[in-house]
Amino acid sequence: MFERFTEDARAVVTGAVEHCARSGERHVDETHLLLALLDREGSRGSFALAALGLPGRREAVVHDLAEARRRGGLTRADADALNDLGIDLTEIISRVEETHGPGALAAAGKDTGRRRAGHRPFTRGAKEVLTGALRAAVARHDRCIGDQHLLLALTARPGIPSEVLADHGVTHASLTRVLYGPGPGQARAS
Repeated sequence: MFERFTEDARAVVTGAVEHCARSGERHVDETHLLLALLDREGSRGSFALAALGLPGRREAVVHDLAEARRRGGLTRADADALNDLGIDLTEIISRVEETHGPGALAAAGKDTGRRRAGHRPFTRGAKEVLTGALRAAVARHDRCIGDQHLLLALTARPGIPSEVLADHGVTHASLTRVLYGPGPGQARAS
């Protein structure tokens, strides 16, 4: 499948591995893919993000991703579900950090150094994003998989990246409109 990736899409995958390595984590996940997408300039995905106003909020997006990691990767929906059960996630995080230090839940996925040097496997979620990008390209009859397809795949699946992007106005629907125009049955703006 990787041979069908454009240069921009390959750069996103490589960038995700680099983000993972810099953060000292063991596995490349969907968040690393999003961070690598945010790094891109001059690509279809970066133009779509710019059209939706995201570049001016990049630091806020990075901050929100870091906060999600601090929560141990739980989405707000997860936190709300726990709250409905009477479990205060904020209190749990505070107690864990009080005992084990700030960012203790985020550190759970950190590298211990017991793996092959340079090798960072992809999580199931990251692999699903890559597969989703292939599906998005096929659905649009595109020959190659571009970074815009990776972005579409990230926004199409539940999780931290899509939640954070939606908080900043980037949803699957808005992204599709920017990339491909209004859907069937909708009038195109002149």
